[in-house]
Amino acid sequence: QVLLVESGGALVQAGGSLRLSCAAWGINFRIHTMDWYRQAPGKQREWVARITSGSNTTYADSVKGRFTISRDNINRRLFLQMNSLGPEDTAVYYCTTEWRARDYWGQGTQVTVSS
Repeated sequence: QVLLVESGGALVQAGGSLRLSCAAWGINFRIHTMDWYRQAPGKQREWVARITSGSNTTYADSVKGRFTISRDNINRRLFLQMNSLGPEDTAVYYCTTEWRARDYWGQGTQVTVSS
């Protein structure tokens, strides 16, 4: 059974930082491309960042230069370091991966940025 569990969301002031974590079970984590998505209230889910098995990274333009995705294959964890947060970053953040033609999502972690 594949299980993804996000943590690290919080209420933070604008300009602050947070580090999100996603723990993974049930997959050979080191070979998986992993993504972070987010969904703000009343908006569609939005892709944020990706890291491949070789640790190549890509980012949405809206977070480039502020967010950093990384992974710890030994402990099967995915991270999202978020700096210079603004109210526009307020959302539920999800980690996700694909395995055997199916997408798996965590339950999400809430990030709220106050102005």
